[in-house]
Amino acid sequence: MNASTMLELQRPSPAVARVFLNRPDVRNAFNETTIAELTAVFADLARDADLRVVVLGGHGKAFCAGADLAWMRAMADYTWEQNRADAQALADMLWTIYSCPVPVVGRIHGDCYAGGVGLASVCDVLIAADAASFCLSEAKLGLLPATIGPYVVRALGEQASRRYFVTAERFGAVQAQALGFVHAVCALDELDAKVDELVATIVANGPMAVRACKRLVQDVAHREIDAALREDTARRIADIRASAEGREGVQSFLNKRKPTWLTD
Repeated sequence: MNASTMLELQRPSPAVARVFLNRPDVRNAFNETTIAELTAVFADLARDADLRVVVLGGHGKAFCAGADLAWMRAMADYTWEQNRADAQALADMLWTIYSCPVPVVGRIHGDCYAGGVGLASVCDVLIAADAASFCLSEAKLGLLPATIGPYVVRALGEQASRRYFVTAERFGAVQAQALGFVHAVCALDELDAKVDELVATIVANGPMAVRACKRLVQDVAHREIDAALREDTARRIADIRASAEGREGVQSFLNKRKPTWLTD
């Protein structure tokens, strides 16, 4: 199913969506149209109650090489206010993907540069081909990775970000995994199978529990473990234990049978 000329949206099942950047001729570099379409597609997916997981990838030889050159040429003549509005659209797109209620699995291959690293950073799990290459290249152009920065620092880590923001060095998939940015690395011809394996693992879990787990990590990361947080987490586990899905999950485990979400 084609969502647009910039993206391809696939729905192999109600539980799974695959979104592919579809500009292989420019290594999936994005422009204002790509940004608008990614925002719209993920906003629609967020409202889909049957959805369990989204895969985000790119067609062709690269995941995403950052900003489109033609778009960058046009930006050279933008006023300050035009630049701010343009950057705000990118910020809104990143937030829409980051706040998607179901896990987003990044399928990374080839170049993952600049804004492409931002796209990878808003994914929940990253699976990379061993030849993938990452680069926060903005400083080479006299720019900075400001809009993507909050997500990159969270995903890559503060210490690694201190280095790669200012050096604009390239680093490979193995290094990205060592830094905790990438979760798994495999050969390119094994990438789809590895992604499918992870998707199947997620889909096998309780649908509402998975959504709640994703939200939990986002809400508690970096928070002080104070009385308010302890109370909040106690409330969350009480809520899900008392829910129909929580009761079914525990009963199916105790009775050694599959839960209904695997048999429906």
